[in-house]
Amino acid sequence: MFSDAAIQFCLSIKVLFKLPLRQTAGMVASLLKLAGLDWPVPDFSTLCRRQKTLAVQVPYRRTDGPLNLLVDSTGIKFLGDGEWQARKHGVQGRRQWRKVHLAMDPATSDIRAVEFAPSRDGDSPILPDLLGQIPEAEQIGTVTADGAYDTRRCHKATTDRQATPIIPIRKNGRLWKEDCPAARVRNETLRATRHFGRAFWKRWTGYHARSRIEAKMRCLKAFGERIAARDPDRQAAEIHIRIALMNHFSALGTAEIIRVA
Repeated sequence: MFSDAAIQFCLSIKVLFKLPLRQTAGMVASLLKLAGLDWPVPDFSTLCRRQKTLAVQVPYRRTDGPLNLLVDSTGIKFLGDGEWQARKHGVQGRRQWRKVHLAMDPATSDIRAVEFAPSRDGDSPILPDLLGQIPEAEQIGTVTADGAYDTRRCHKATTDRQATPIIPIRKNGRLWKEDCPAARVRNETLRATRHFGRAFWKRWTGYHARSRIEAKMRCLKAFGERIAARDPDRQAAEIHIRIALMNHFSALGTAEIIRVA
């Protein structure tokens, strides 16, 4: 019986080097042989079976002070032609996607929360689930997201965690009835936007830091534009393994960004 850590290691090798399961088992066996370890290696069928129920451990670092989250989502394909082939020859057959929702800590560049959902689901219903992955004992300072999250559900979920939402109001947005703290905070943002302008509000609140989560999405897709698994549970495990690898890489060191006037 192999431990979850052993299965996660093997699947991490698979994701990192974009290998099929049989080749993954062979590469892990070679690595153990080079290390002088006479350990058994799970075969491809064991890896496939355990991936469905694997609880992936995603490491992350914590810093002093409140947690400031950057939230965004992206689509990732698991079935259908690639972009070049579809543009060259037209779409042939079905093309299916899943959506990956991430919440990132800009202080450490670590992903703190991840949700994997069908492509038909919107962005705003997922935000409460992302915030629910942050321990209650950990204080959240701000939640920065784009205008798609300008909904009552998102504002309420943010204020319930005693956090400040940095969410631009939609261009056709109107004042809400101030029947709860979330509505009052949202109306203050709308009044500030109307008085000072959207551009000034974004600079004042630091909204443009959200570009860092967009760069993180590109890192996620650097492991591949599509996911190999077809089963939703295995797909979720594959995404979580990608996130675990990204956080490991961030812990090794990140570039220092210095603003030049």
